[in-house]
Amino acid sequence: MKFATKVIHAGIEPDPSTGAIMTPIFQTSTYVQVAPGDHKGYEYARTQNPTRHALEHNLAALENGKAAICFSSGLAAQDAVIKLFKSGDEVLSVNDLYGGSYRQMLRVWGAWGLKSRYIDMGDAAAVEHAIGPDTRLLWIETPTNPMLNIVDLEAVCAIARKRGILTCVDNTFASPFLQNPLDLGADIVLHSATKYIGGHSDVVHGCLIVNDAELAERLHFIQNACGAVPGPQDCFLILRGIKTLHLRMQRACENAAAIAQYLTAHPKVARVVWPGLATHRNHEVARRQMRMFGAMLSFDLKDNSIESANKVLSGTELFSLAESLGGVESLIGHPASMTHASIPREERLKVGLSDSLIRLSIGVEDVDDLIADLDAALGSV
Repeated sequence: MKFATKVIHAGIEPDPSTGAIMTPIFQTSTYVQVAPGDHKGYEYARTQNPTRHALEHNLAALENGKAAICFSSGLAAQDAVIKLFKSGDEVLSVNDLYGGSYRQMLRVWGAWGLKSRYIDMGDAAAVEHAIGPDTRLLWIETPTNPMLNIVDLEAVCAIARKRGILTCVDNTFASPFLQNPLDLGADIVLHSATKYIGGHSDVVHGCLIVNDAELAERLHFIQNACGAVPGPQDCFLILRGIKTLHLRMQRACENAAAIAQYLTAHPKVARVVWPGLATHRNHEVARRQMRMFGAMLSFDLKDNSIESANKVLSGTELFSLAESLGGVESLIGHPASMTHASIPREERLKVGLSDSLIRLSIGVEDVDDLIADLDAALGSV
């Protein structure tokens, strides 16, 4: 079954009681049993819910996995992964990652004794060299947030497997349409399904996808034991969003390609960071492991001033100034004060995240209108 068919049909069956083609929202907290232990596979809604199960089957198929486990947010999914480990274990992470992920690892789990280090994973040999005796997990984003760095998943996952270390790939920026990390050797794929998978900026959700049955069982246990589960209406909204994932992603990626070319040629723009540009450090790796180059893009202005950046950030009409990404609408953001404010400034600067960096989440509007909007905002600088 090809991807465009999977998003609509994988794991989805008409409701047997009514024939409804859309998966019903099973808005219930418990289920009636005929006798103790004699039930229809459902006992309590934290543990099982038919709407959530349909979504989990669908998500597993999209990532070519055997099991998916859904959570109330992407960070709740990350929290479940970290709970696989113990005090004294070390997570080796990309040094350019989502600020919320950094905050959770350092300030929440660090207090419980988890160790974490942050390195440039753009060079697989450097990753192997950085692995220490306590390293138990490689935490990978690719493309990263917001610098759009690319990690060679096949090479890095092979190193981890050889050393007996688990790999978790945050695939949020790519979505299953562009990249499937399990096929490249990853153990766990994470999504903030709030973003491209949901695609309509109306629900918060997270998920993990795995191929190993024992790992799936451990994560299901954590899901049930800790209870950070999504409600059935949230799962319904994600199922609805998935049906157009391939259409939205293709249009957004095409728009991003045109906008990257426009910004690259603009006299007031100093640097454009997008994996589809031949000047990108790991462009060839992105070409090899991604189907298209994504719809996230970052850029700096030539004068590198926060004042000029603020004029652009406040000067657009179609690009809305807001956190998050991956919806049908285009967003513009300032990572240093928004999504990555929890990361110390000196750490941000080390990875190239300047105070004036602007991040775009490019939507599915007409690209000519989006370019005109950016042109007007840049004209105010």
